[in-house]
Amino acid sequence: MAETRVEIFRKMLNGDPNNTTVRFGLANELLKLERFEEAANELSTYLSQTDDQGAAYGKLAQALERLGRVDEAREAYQQGIAAANRHKHPGMAQDFEMALADLV
Repeated sequence: MAETRVEIFRKMLNGDPNNTTVRFGLANELLKLERFEEAANELSTYLSQTDDQGAAYGKLAQALERLGRVDEAREAYQQGIAAANRHKHPGMAQDFEMALADLV
């Protein structure tokens, strides 16, 4: 079923590659399937297309961490903290700061 959703999102993106809502949805489905490399790529593209409030940076950091790309995960968390603070989401920023402190 999740594979079907991935294909639906991909078809929608083929018709509108700049649809950030669809791209974020695709990334979430890929994360559920533990397809972390693909999810990280979609999240990176999403972040290049929109001013995210922070959540996508956290998802990107988690995917990168699962891929063993810890330095990149740190950078994603730092960018997420900045975005969360910029958009007045102190709780999210604090969550990312704790996740960053736990990164090894």
